[in-house]
Amino acid sequence: MSFSTIILILIVGVVLYLIAIYNKFVSLQAGIDAAWSDIDVQLKRRYNLIPALVNVVKGYKDYEAGTLEKVIEARKMSMDARTPADKSAAESLLGASLGRLFALAEAYPDLKADSQFLNLQSELSSIEDAIQNARRYYNAIVRDYNARLKSFPDVLVADKYHFTSREYFELDESEAAAVKTMPEIDLS
Repeated sequence: MSFSTIILILIVGVVLYLIAIYNKFVSLQAGIDAAWSDIDVQLKRRYNLIPALVNVVKGYKDYEAGTLEKVIEARKMSMDARTPADKSAAESLLGASLGRLFALAEAYPDLKADSQFLNLQSELSSIEDAIQNARRYYNAIVRDYNARLKSFPDVLVADKYHFTSREYFELDESEAAAVKTMPEIDLS
């Protein structure tokens, strides 16, 4: 083999390696977008459940209108949020509002024993689990993508083609715990 052939093989090898790096970034971005879509689907399921929950609570004569208004307002803010950071802040507020709604139910024994309320509460708990799982998956892909952005030689491709880091979808740990545990109300 001649020297020029060896150089050509090395150049082709480097080019193919750089193409593979680029394709990996594209693949990870597609995975991030798909994972965010999964989160969005679960959040929409929850958003669609909230009006039914509010209507059940409204059916009780002594409900606190302020609490219901805050839930509805927090739902709207969360639905309007677009970026992971904005969505995180809005979801924390919505979780706190729902927590107050369930605390309100504790004050009304008839409400917390209502079968429709209990069914909605159970469905909300299931949706919260799905949101948590989708969030974990999304954050794992974002972590892998962001790590590759800083790894050598991937950083060279990332800089050249303007791949930028992505935001995690995080909830404040105390709010996340409240969202996860709020549907579990002791009925004894």
